[in-house]
Formats: sequence, structure tokens, C-alpha cells
Amino acid sequence: MPKGCQRLMGYRVGVDVGGTFTDLVALEEASGRLHILKRPTTPADQSEGVADGLRALLALEGIPERAVAYLAHGTTICINAVLEKKGAATGLVTTRGMRDLLELRRQIRGDLYDLQADKPEPLVPRPRRHEVAERIRFDGTVDEPLALDEARRAIDELVQDGVRALAVFFLHSYVNPAHERAVRELVARDYPDLYLSISSEVLPEFREFERLSTTVLNAYVGPVMARYLGRLEERVRALGLPAPYILQSNGGVATASQTRERPVFTMASGPTAGVAGAVFVAQQAGEDRIITFDMGGTSTDVCLVERGTPLSATQKEYHGYPVKGAMLDVHSVGAGGGSLAWVDAGGFLRVGPESAGAMPGPACYGQGGASPTVTDANVVLGRLNPAYFLGGTIKLDPARAREAVETVLCGRLGGGLTHAAVGVLTVVNAQMAAAIRLTSVERGHDPRRFTLVAHGGAGPMHAAAVARLLRIPRVLVPPSPGVLCALGLVVADVKAEWSRTWLRLTAALAGDELGRVFAELEAEAREWARRGGLPVEALRLSRSADLRYRRQNYELTLPVGTRPSPKELETKFHRLHRRVFGHASPGAPVELVTLRVAARIPVPRRELTAAARPTGGLAEARKGTRPVYFADAGGFVDCPIYERAKLPVGIVLEGPAVVEQLDCTTVIEEGQRATADRWGNLLITLPEGTGAA
Repeated sequence: MPKGCQRLMGYRVGVDVGGTFTDLVALEEASGRLHILKRPTTPADQSEGVADGLRALLALEGIPERAVAYLAHGTTICINAVLEKKGAATGLVTTRGMRDLLELRRQIRGDLYDLQADKPEPLVPRPRRHEVAERIRFDGTVDEPLALDEARRAIDELVQDGVRALAVFFLHSYVNPAHERAVRELVARDYPDLYLSISSEVLPEFREFERLSTTVLNAYVGPVMARYLGRLEERVRALGLPAPYILQSNGGVATASQTRERPVFTMASGPTAGVAGAVFVAQQAGEDRIITFDMGGTSTDVCLVERGTPLSATQKEYHGYPVKGAMLDVHSVGAGGGSLAWVDAGGFLRVGPESAGAMPGPACYGQGGASPTVTDANVVLGRLNPAYFLGGTIKLDPARAREAVETVLCGRLGGGLTHAAVGVLTVVNAQMAAAIRLTSVERGHDPRRFTLVAHGGAGPMHAAAVARLLRIPRVLVPPSPGVLCALGLVVADVKAEWSRTWLRLTAALAGDELGRVFAELEAEAREWARRGGLPVEALRLSRSADLRYRRQNYELTLPVGTRPSPKELETKFHRLHRRVFGHASPGAPVELVTLRVAARIPVPRRELTAAARPTGGLAEARKGTRPVYFADAGGFVDCPIYERAKLPVGIVLEGPAVVEQLDCTTVIEEGQRATADRWGNLLITLPEGTGAA
């Protein structure tokens, strides 16, 4: 384990790869100072951009390679493989009669009234789904032994058919994994290079379709992630840097070797990094009830954080494919700076979900893009400084931005250039506000009680407008919002979770059988840490359980102590059920469903040290003025432009105003006020009573 994960020394480096830019930060542990850099993402091979960025950051800041004690990485490799259908050729070996479960799914239509809606194509085509004779009952007893010769023939045929990854899914293997383990031994002996994903190791829980889908996805992305990690480790090693940790969907990091085993749990690697960073800077500023708002080049990711703890989820769908497991409840919408604006067949303006990406990028980049994007609209409206994008390292072309908006939008919409550009921002802001409503209002949380933490390269430019739509009273813009995801990587703990479905009525529990199962899960956690070279003595374990009333279909999760009594479990469950659903049934039988053990190794954290800030007035921070469009101000106004690094602590900035810095631009609207705190955060307050109803 890198020594930087055990004690403060040297530099902790985080690298987050987004759709458009690769963000890097180096945290100097002795002083708390941050060094940042943004480089264009290299889509063909993300590891190339990572290595180039690391080399440039260390050279720019004069950091010797030996001083880097810890390296963490957030990646979009797995989700891109699914979105682009570029995963490995995958085969499936399953129980006789279960071959078509991958297509039958849950028989639930995404759109109730669309009878023609297509389900996602199965990642394993039917000819590559092979059945074998075997059957284990729900209680773990063997009803029909595994036909090992039949399994061997099925695997031989799949390998001859070009399969690079194999998923193994047998009924009720979460209770008794003996048959799946027999197949694993067979594959290890005959085809050691075949990537293997077996359901009892990936997700030992009931609900067949979700377990199958997660296992198949793990196999589908496994070889892709393994190849990428191999290239990444080779490049990092050549630079003389420590082995990288990889961010998981649960908001924690794991070693590269651990990630190879269950890569499906990195599907939300990038978005969760931003949540970790937002929680860190918000707590330092005294805010523990926040909504994270991460607007990048391709998408916007939002997550609600209550009392410093992000909301979690046990299942998400990625491009229509369910993944079950521990993860942060991050909601994503295809709305970013590079999102394409277009007019549909009915004449309505749309934004996204397609993006211009890093290449060719928005039209104003001058790299061949001809379609208008959100970034182009911001250039047209004066919100972006063409000469100071990324601190002036990239020069934007306003003429190309105007040409793209006029050519594609103006004729179809029947208005002028400004009208079309304003329409683009109106649509994209509404889409992002809807995403926040989904994660807050629709789950019983009032956004007016939260602070919006704006980050990502485009987040601070849109946050004030989105907050106005939702009547969120405060927006917090961190010191380096454009690289907050990369900062989140260096403050994220090592995390993992183990689970096992174990159906029992609480009233029927005898002795310490519950403790025995928890002990087995904890032993698995310690073995996982040992295999990954992690310090077992630093492991912090916590227990929880999914419970429900008998005959309910879904469960609630509650923490479990070391020796809970059945009565204690029932009492806690009744209380939780009443809080979540508004009612409880104290006389009804309570059933244990799934037991869980979460493992965590805390990383050292220290408060960030803000750069020395001037004590003068606003005059020193003012860079000049330029025409910027603000609807509330009646159109284009001669707007003051400020350099963020020169803003004095505590001084009040009245909107409309634009604040520029290396990694982002912050827009403060008419009637809003902003102050800089001692940590370097900008806190924007909205006038009371404004916004959408």
C-alpha cells in the first residue's frame, strides 16, 4: 500500500478523466497547498493523457517523482465501453431454462404507453448463452448435480466462437456457490487467460435478473478495464510514480488488482469523485447539507448530501443495463458545456444528450466542430472570455461560435443570434434543474434548505441560474471548481462492501447465527485487504442489514451492532419504516433479507490552505468590463470582470458580475451577491423569494 495512504508526507495526486478534459491536482500534505492542471482528454487511450498530464504537472510545479506518495485515478473506461458497445465478446453459462432471462428482464416497460419501445440489446447474444444441467434449491440443497462435462463442452464452444470473457450464473448460487466454483476451477485450468465473472463472487444476493445483469456487465467490461489498467500501470511506473488507486462507484478507492476483479463497480467512478471533493470543501466551510452540481463537458452530475453523508443507492441503470451494488446516489443528465444544441422535427430547441466531446469539441474551439454547443452559446452571450479560456492556454473563436448558432439554430427557430443563444441556456438550465428536483423534491427533500456546491468546468457559470429556478438560497463555488473531482480522489477513503442474501424471520433467530454470518463476511473483507496489499490493521468494518415485513417486495437498510437481539432489530426497523413511509406495522413479522459488511481504510486529510489573498478593494481585482447578456438586467450590460485570485476576503461583490480563473468562469446574476471566505470559496447568496414557483 502506498505510504501516502498511511501518514502525511510528500504529495497526494489525483487524476480525473472526463469526456473533454483530464483534471489533475497535487496536494502538498505538509502545507495543504493545491497545484492544479487541466489537459485535453485523449479518448483513444485515456492512459496517454493521464501520463502526459502527470508529467506536465510535476514539471510545471517542480515536484520530484519520489515526492509523490499517493496516486488516485477516476476513469470513464467502463461506462464508455457500455455506451459505445465496445466491451469484450462475452459468453454466458447458466442453469438450464435460464438462457433467455437476459432478454426477458423484469417485463417492465420504461414507458408505460409506448408499446413499441425497444429494450436494450443483450450484451450476450443468444447463440453465446449456453445452458447446462444443474439445480440448487433456494435453501442451498442440491436438487441436480452439475454436469461438469456439459459445462466443459459449453465453454469449449464459446472459446472457439471468439469469446474473451465468460459470465457464470446459476440459480441460488448466493446460498450455495459450489457449482459456480467448480466451473471457475475448470476455466482456471483449461483457459487461464479467459476473463471470468461468476455471480456468487460479483453479487451474492437474490433477485435473479439483477444478479445476472451485474455479472454479465462485469464480464463485458472486464477485459477492457484489465487492458487499460495494464497500460496505465506501465506508464505510471515509467514515470517513477506509485501504483494508482482507482475510484469506485461507492465513493471510495481500491487497488488496481482489486478493480480488475469487479470493474463493474467503477461505472460511476468519475461522478462520485466530485461528490467526495464537494463534501470535503463544504465541510471545511461549515456546510453539511449540500447538493453537488458537477457540470462538465459532456454531462451534469448531482447528488444530495445530508449532514455530510451522500445519499446512497443499491441499484442503478447504465444505458438500460441494471447494476446492483453499493454506490453513491448520483443522478446524471446529458447536459454539459459540449452538449450539442439542435432543433427537432417539431421545431423545438433541444440540448444534448450528444456531445461534441474533446474532439472536435465546440465550434469555438476551431478544431472542425460545426454544431453549436452550450459553450458556444456562452461565448455568444459574452459569458466566456475567448482570450482567457483555461487561463489563456486555449483561444476561443467567437466568429465560429456565432456561425454555428446562426447556421444550425436561427433559421429553424425564427429568431436572431441572441434569441437562439439565450434559448440554449434556458433549455440546458431547465434540464439541470429537473435533475436536481429528481434527487431532492421527488425524494422528500426541500432544496431551499440546501447549499448548491457548483463545480466542474461549466458548473459555476450556470449554478446561479439553476439555483434561482429552484429557490436554492446559496451557491458555494470552491477555490478550484474545475478540478474538484480530482481533489475528491485524494481525499476519498479506501472502501468496499460484502453482502449475502440470508432469508430469516427475526423471530426465528437462534443463538449467534447472525453473528456467525457477519463474521464470515468480515473474514472476506480482511482477505480482500490482504490480497490487495492493504494494511488489515487499519480496516474499519461496519455491519448493516436489509429488512422488510414478510411478503413485502423491497427492503430497508439499517445499521446493525455487534450482538443485536431480534427485538432490537424489529424495533429499529419499525421506527425506520415509519420515518420513510409514514406508517409501521409493529405486530407484523419482520424478515432479514441481506446482510452487509462495509470496509473502510481512512486516508489522512488536512485542511486546504488557501493562497494568500489581497486585502485591498475590488479595484485591484477588476480586470475591466465587457458586454454580457443578463435577462433580468434587460439584455447586454457593460459587466465588470474580476480576477478570482485577487478578490479580497470578505468583500461583497454585487451582481451582475463575472469572475474568471484558470479552470472555470463564475457568473453572478442581477440581484445576487457574492463574498470570498478565508478558504477561498465564493459564496453567492440569492435574493429571498426569487425563482420559479
